[in-house]
Amino acid sequence: MKIYPRALVTINTLSTIRLACWILIVLCLSSCSKDVFMFTSFHEPANEGLRFLYSSDGYKWTDLNRTFLKPEIGNQKVMRDPSIAQGEDGTFHLVWTSSWKDDKGFGYASSKNLIHWSEERFIPVMEHESTTVNVWAPELFYDDEAHQFVIIWASTIPDRFERGVEEEKNNHRMYYTTTKDFKTFTPTKLFLDPKFSVIDAVIVKRKSADYVLVLKDNTRPERNIKVAFGTNPTGPYTNVSAPFTKKFTEGPSVAKVGADWLIYFDSYQDKSYDAVRTRDFKTFTDIKSEISIPEGHKHGTIFKMKKRILKGLLKK
Repeated sequence: MKIYPRALVTINTLSTIRLACWILIVLCLSSCSKDVFMFTSFHEPANEGLRFLYSSDGYKWTDLNRTFLKPEIGNQKVMRDPSIAQGEDGTFHLVWTSSWKDDKGFGYASSKNLIHWSEERFIPVMEHESTTVNVWAPELFYDDEAHQFVIIWASTIPDRFERGVEEEKNNHRMYYTTTKDFKTFTPTKLFLDPKFSVIDAVIVKRKSADYVLVLKDNTRPERNIKVAFGTNPTGPYTNVSAPFTKKFTEGPSVAKVGADWLIYFDSYQDKSYDAVRTRDFKTFTDIKSEISIPEGHKHGTIFKMKKRILKGLLKK
């Protein structure tokens, strides 16, 4: 009779060990597979290079406090407005503004881990337009239906469009190209002409055939952020909204957090970083009191990646 309690103890002990092991495995898998939010960044005067912020919830951000790629191409050799998108093979692709003016293209590099980068290349997307003033804020979007990258940017070609309230060398329109491999690119085309000077545009996919373009109206009376809507990532985008930010705001970056969309932006006159929250891109709630952005951060783009990549960056 005394054997049975010992057997029961042994069985219960084994069951407890198995349960503990199972819990540890589940926790490990959950931790290993969890994605984190990354925010590309730069500090003025933009000559030091690529920086990153990271966040587990999309609201509170931490600076990695170092640069990961120093700009070496372009007339001014700066790195402004860095934008990253990841391909299906896991490669991270980076584009950036390489000069304030006189460049007819933008910078490009790629990486598998965000630490070691390929040789920097200059992508001359506006070389066919001899009077191009600038190429600003190239933004990457991966079209997972066409299996290609869409790259959009703002450029001024004087006297190309109807004269508005802007001086001709500040009369921007959005252009685009597409690529599958960053070796060959489709011919540059006009992406957006909203009949006003426009810069800093970001493509957002809500679902198939449902896209939102977040953009800055750069005219002197406005200088605020609006949205437009389309059924294809390359447009056309129509029904430009009223502004949902005050004046002197730019550089929108968008993150999907649960059922919400968070739109971060640079309130450059106030020297602060702000954000709004929306679910329909029609009504917007100010969430400045809910976010935390490190001092000195200037706008890039937000993307998600595996936690193991962040661990490598933290070790570096």
